[in-house]
Amino acid sequence: MSLETKKIVEAVEKAKNSKRRGFTQSVDLIVNIQDIDLKKPENRITELVELPNPIDKEVKVCVIASGQLALEAKKAGADRVIQREDLEALAKDRKAARKLAKEYDFFVAEAPLMPLVGRALGPFLGPRGKMPTPVPSNAPIAEILERHRRLVRLRLKDQPTLQCRVGTETMDNQKIAENIQAVLKRLEEKLERGFRNIASVLVKTTMGKPVKVEVGRGR
Repeated sequence: MSLETKKIVEAVEKAKNSKRRGFTQSVDLIVNIQDIDLKKPENRITELVELPNPIDKEVKVCVIASGQLALEAKKAGADRVIQREDLEALAKDRKAARKLAKEYDFFVAEAPLMPLVGRALGPFLGPRGKMPTPVPSNAPIAEILERHRRLVRLRLKDQPTLQCRVGTETMDNQKIAENIQAVLKRLEEKLERGFRNIASVLVKTTMGKPVKVEVGRGR
């Protein structure tokens, strides 16, 4: 175990030692960014990161597809499958479209349906960074669903703080630390000055206080 991993594990353990609640709390990663002008669009981040370890909490994926792909998505356990006629109805029902955008974590859409998705759901999915992943009609949808249930969304827009779920309090500390490292690695790749743009890293449970990770800067 490297020193960095050890310090992350220590912070996760301390965060999880906060008061227990009557539900399984998430473990969240909070990253504060520095020396970046977020008024410049090129400095904003909307990124999906695949975690090495699945989170012990439901991640809801909606598939927008037709024909055989829709059938395969249902068999593969998609949380919801929307077909063309459903999409056309949503285009006329803003309230239902807004509710759908809030209800699901990720969206996958058959590529030929993307123009209709844009018209019907774009105004609600776009601002949330939830525009669907386009896939071909013969896509291996079971594998795609499995991957999406490991994804977390990183969004850096107006405020220099990024927060995402990296585990739950029932998960092994080492696995949570590996998830945190995966997110930090992607952030380093996306930030202009890499790790130097990261001011601080904290972890917290849903109802707990943030715990700072003492991250070495020998990079």
